[in-house]
Amino acid sequence: MKKINSPAIIKSVGNKPKIIQEFIGRVNTKTSSVSIAQMNSPMGWKEPGQKPEFDEYTIVLKGTLKVENNKEIILIKEGEAILVNAGEWVRYSSPEKGGAEYIAVCLPAFSPNTVNRDS
Repeated sequence: MKKINSPAIIKSVGNKPKIIQEFIGRVNTKTSSVSIAQMNSPMGWKEPGQKPEFDEYTIVLKGTLKVENNKEIILIKEGEAILVNAGEWVRYSSPEKGGAEYIAVCLPAFSPNTVNRDS
């Protein structure tokens, strides 16, 4: 058993600053099998598209998260969740007032080397 006293703050990518607090993952606990982070993105934030080598499970706690793939655009609202499978192109943003607060779980853990962001 290991108590996590505080998260590590991870530098974000995108057009506006986003707060990423990694509780479990490669940075905070040296865990490569899973990462769990709380995200806070402001209204108008968007990041480059990506084709990650990990599954990402996202639960929106507040606001709205916009999730795009090659076929559709889905708005995930408070209390809803989405699963994006490894190898699927995806782009996240928070277009609505108040931005979005959400939990992201990645299996295996998020890594800048395996997220495969668009140029």
